Amino acid sequence: MTGLPAGRAPTECRLLRVEGRVQGVGYRDHCLRQAQALGLAGWVRNRRDGTVEVLLQGPADDVAKMEACLRQGPRAARVDRVTATVPPAPQARLDAFELRPTE
Repeated sequence: MTGLPAGRAPTECRLLRVEGRVQGVGYRDHCLRQAQALGLAGWVRNRRDGTVEVLLQGPADDVAKMEACLRQGPRAARVDRVTATVPPAPQARLDAFELRPTE
């Protein structure tokens, strides 16, 4: 018994760092469209070091699908590595997926 209402999957939270040619190639927009199609919450942003950072919240199966999508990226991207971690601090529950400014 999970304590969740019937039909609701438990929420997973993953923080991902994507390395490669992932800035200036539409990677964040691709990520936004895919996350919205899967009904995931979270955000995506460029990092000053040239990587892209993504926070995902949603059912485990959908988070896994999104991780696989991030490893592919859009056509113009070249993904060299995706590092996934569980955020060290509990994340507030988000309602949507959004683009965030570079940090």
